[in-house]
Amino acid sequence: MSFTEKIGQLMQRPGQDAIPNDDVPWWMKYAGRGLGTVGGGIAIFLGIWAATGILFAQIDCLIAGIWQMLAGFLVIVIEAPCCCMFLDFVQSASDFMEQKPYYYRGALYIVISLPAVVLCLSLSTIFGSGLIFGTGVIYGMMSLGKKGSRQDMAAMASPTGSVPQPVDQKTTLMEDPDVWRP
Repeated sequence: MSFTEKIGQLMQRPGQDAIPNDDVPWWMKYAGRGLGTVGGGIAIFLGIWAATGILFAQIDCLIAGIWQMLAGFLVIVIEAPCCCMFLDFVQSASDFMEQKPYYYRGALYIVISLPAVVLCLSLSTIFGSGLIFGTGVIYGMMSLGKKGSRQDMAAMASPTGSVPQPVDQKTTLMEDPDVWRP
């Protein structure tokens, strides 16, 4: 058993299938979960920092900071329920989102990351919400699935729908005029 398989078994949720049902690479799953967990924590801290704008009578930055803290907490609840195991609803909310397709999670993260930046355009809201936005982008890419094979992509790109014959890469246009067909 390799090291990555051992780590995968440790990160596995209770009741989860040992064999994944989708074509998403393992590193992309861990990147999404890791960026969501770390980014949610950083977003909470930077939300507190943005909320200190109330000291300078910036009400919009206070609201943006509170929004960013709530968004960061929601991301941590979904991505790392072990961080909030003292709350009863966390595991059920995490399991609910685990059953949904990846684009639900990606769309949710992108939507909840935008209001804080719109309300208060500061470095803390851009960076904190940007990490949540990046997690949403990773889940959006995961929902696209695996890239097709070279033959499948060539068949989709050709106007006739048939797979063109492979061309010798060393042949130039001057040597073989049939290489380039308008």
